[in-house]
Amino acid sequence: MSVQSHPGARPTLEDVAARAGVSRATASRVLNDSPRVSPEAQEAVTAAVTALGYQPNRAARALVTRRTGAVAVLFSEPEPKIFDDPHFAWLIRAAARALADADVQMVLMLVHSPRDQARAERFLAGGHVDGALMFAPHKGDRLPAIARKLPLPVVYAGRPWGPLRGLHLVDHDNQGGGALATEHLISLGRKRIGTVTGPLDELSAIDRLAGWRAATGADDETTALLAEEGGFSREGGKRAMAALLERAPDLDAVFVASDLMAAGALDALREAGKRVPDDVAVVGFDDHPMIAPHTVPPLTSVRQDTGDQVRHMVEHLLRLLRDEPVRARREVLPTVLVRRESA
Repeated sequence: MSVQSHPGARPTLEDVAARAGVSRATASRVLNDSPRVSPEAQEAVTAAVTALGYQPNRAARALVTRRTGAVAVLFSEPEPKIFDDPHFAWLIRAAARALADADVQMVLMLVHSPRDQARAERFLAGGHVDGALMFAPHKGDRLPAIARKLPLPVVYAGRPWGPLRGLHLVDHDNQGGGALATEHLISLGRKRIGTVTGPLDELSAIDRLAGWRAATGADDETTALLAEEGGFSREGGKRAMAALLERAPDLDAVFVASDLMAAGALDALREAGKRVPDDVAVVGFDDHPMIAPHTVPPLTSVRQDTGDQVRHMVEHLLRLLRDEPVRARREVLPTVLVRRESA
């Protein structure tokens, strides 16, 4: 069957159908991944698409399917934290790669102020994206409540505050990781083990602290003495480590709940004349490839595979967008200890 498109014109769906020798409806079903086509039709249409260099008209498809081919990725953090902390750069890169592999456009949204939240609500409700990946860890954050009101599939990174019923989320075993780090320090014969925590308005930080407490058996009084909040920043880690050394000068080990804070803790130990690991052993959390192998000494750390978490989130969201039966649940990914010279 001949194809009648004009020379230089963009191939149409009719051109694909004509070249494949099928109806336009069949060609459309193939391009929309419908199971209601024969293998022969699938092969013929795929060959025609390749031969003609056909690209679907996304605008026209959106009018029919009410799909945009775009997904919002929302971070509920202040901009300086997003751009200064390499953990967030890693998350954004992983999300962009996973969505691109699925031929989905990423729309990055930084949401921190009430004005940002109102704008995000209008955008998400406006039909501009098909779904969302949400990073909203802080207590009191309105984003999860906003998302609950929208007819939009959302997958969360970690546990948001509030009820989890009906939510789809992918988390890491933060409590198990905190215990794993602390148990390693205990296995080295360390007796006085402190911890630098993340901000305690984030459940991941609370869980990592709980892991340390479970491994050490620390009561509230001991926790007040040997735990110090470091804000998930390098400066905070340095300040927290100095405070711990002042309160407990006989400290011989510390579990630090992020690699960025651990880099700051190493700075404080160096300034205090403490040798690592001889005087104080240090374990971090994240095993961030831009931090852990490059500290002095290289950092023993609990690895949470950020790329794997984001891939699981994207796969889960795509299943929801395909209207597959997906049970709302919390998927918990494992953590492992990566040993280096600091402990």
